[in-house]
Amino acid sequence: MRPHEAAQFHEFVQARWPRLVRTAYLLTGDHGEAEDLVQTALAKAYVAWTRVQASDSPDAYVRRILVNANAARFRKRRITQLLGAAPPEARSPDPTHLVDLRDALVRALARLPVRQRAVVVLRYWDDLPEADVARALGCSAGTVKSQASKGLAKLRADPALSGPQWAAGTYDISEVPVHDRV
Repeated sequence: MRPHEAAQFHEFVQARWPRLVRTAYLLTGDHGEAEDLVQTALAKAYVAWTRVQASDSPDAYVRRILVNANAARFRKRRITQLLGAAPPEARSPDPTHLVDLRDALVRALARLPVRQRAVVVLRYWDDLPEADVARALGCSAGTVKSQASKGLAKLRADPALSGPQWAAGTYDISEVPVHDRV
């Protein structure tokens, strides 16, 4: 790789790292594994940086690598991995109500099938358009819509998410921190 391309890649990584780690955390449920997953995806992106950079959306290209690398973890292990029971330690204290909301939401996400979890995370947490989610997952926009609908229906039916703060709709999903280090 040429020095100017390496510098561009370095800038890309620095700008996208927090968001990629947050997305990977929501996919894996473990901060350490999330960082490993992002590093794996970025290593693959580095090797193909010329193609990544030439694509219509380098962000979508790297997200696709991230989602595929996460799916490969499950194929290799042949086990189901669930999100942790407790959220990772926080560097600064969370307001109490947000900790409870985050815990309930992360546990509910853990109960979703991997594909539905990926759609919900990319679509609603990363706030990506359906077309970008479809590209990241290698499926059609219709599949994204149906998986999102099914995933949200399961989340709405989840008993852990039936408290008054959820029913009243007094929360904003973007205000529920997933992890303070991300």
